[in-house]
Amino acid sequence: MAGTSQTPLDDRDRDGSLDNRPDPATEAFLAHRNLLFTVAYEMLGSAADAEDVLQETWLRWAGVDLDAVRDQRAYLVRITTRQALSRLRTLGRRKESYVGSWLPEPLLTTPDVAEDVELADSVSMAMLLVLETLGPIERAVFVLREVFDLAYDEIAEAVDKSPVAVRQIAHRARAHVAARRPRGVVSAAETRSALEAFQRAVDTGDLQNLLDILAPDVVLLGDGGGVKQAVPRPIVGADKVSRVLAAGLPRIRAASLRPAQVNGYPALILRLDGEIDTVLAVRIDDGLVTGLYAVRNPEKLSHMERETALRR
Repeated sequence: MAGTSQTPLDDRDRDGSLDNRPDPATEAFLAHRNLLFTVAYEMLGSAADAEDVLQETWLRWAGVDLDAVRDQRAYLVRITTRQALSRLRTLGRRKESYVGSWLPEPLLTTPDVAEDVELADSVSMAMLLVLETLGPIERAVFVLREVFDLAYDEIAEAVDKSPVAVRQIAHRARAHVAARRPRGVVSAAETRSALEAFQRAVDTGDLQNLLDILAPDVVLLGDGGGVKQAVPRPIVGADKVSRVLAAGLPRIRAASLRPAQVNGYPALILRLDGEIDTVLAVRIDDGLVTGLYAVRNPEKLSHMERETALRR
C-alpha cells in the first residue's frame, strides 16, 4: 500500500539484540494497515488525509495495553474511525474555500480491487461523490456497515452512539445513497467501452461515438484546485459537455493518453512531457455516461505513480 506514515518495522529484544519480528502492537497494526487505510479513505475521499489518519491511529495504538484488547481489528477500526471523523470536519472547512469543484483523490489500484466488485464499487469516483452528500456520522456508519460489514454495536462504539441510533442512521444513509448511486450494475467492460469511445474521439477528432453514449443530463466536473486550469463549475448536458471536450481535443491530442485501473475501475491517464496531467474517470447509469470527472490538481495526483492496495 502506498503511504508515508511511519511505523517501527523492527525492534530490539530485552538483551539489545535485533529481533527480526515486529513487536505485537506493530505486527497487529501492519496486518490491518491496508484495511485501516481503506476505511479512512472511504470516509475522507483523500489519500493524503487517510495517511495522516493512519499515523494518528498508530500513535494511539502504540500506547494501548494489548492484554486488555479483545478484538484488535475492531479496536483499530474504532481508533481509525474516530480520527477520520475528526479529520472529516477539518476537511469540510477546507472544501468550503476550495477553488472550483472538489473531486476525490484518485488512486492507482491493484488488480485485486477490481476483482472484489463490492469494494471496487465502494471506492469508485462516482460512489465517493455520493458519499460526499452524507453527513460525517452518516458516512462513517454507512461505510462501516455496508462496506466492512461491522456489527451495529461495534459501529456504535466507534461513532459514540447507541446501537439503536446507529441502526436508524444506517437505514437513513442506505436510503440516501440508494437514491443517488449509479443505476444498474456497472461493469468494467461498460466503463472501458466508454473510455475507448473517448480515446477514439481524441485519435480521430470525431465526437459522434462519444456523443452516442453520453446521457442527456451528463455532468462534467473538473478539479484543478486553483493550480491547474479546469472547468470552474459543473458543465451539464450532452451538447455543452461535447463542446467543452471538442475545445480540449487539440491539447489532449498533444499528450499521451493511456488506460489505467483507478479506484477499482478503468480510467484514463493523460501525461504531458512524461508527467501526469489529468486523470479522467466516468460514471455510468443504465449504460450511458452520466458523469465525467477530470482531476488535474497536482496535489491529488501523487498516488497515481504507484499502486495502492485496498482491503475489506
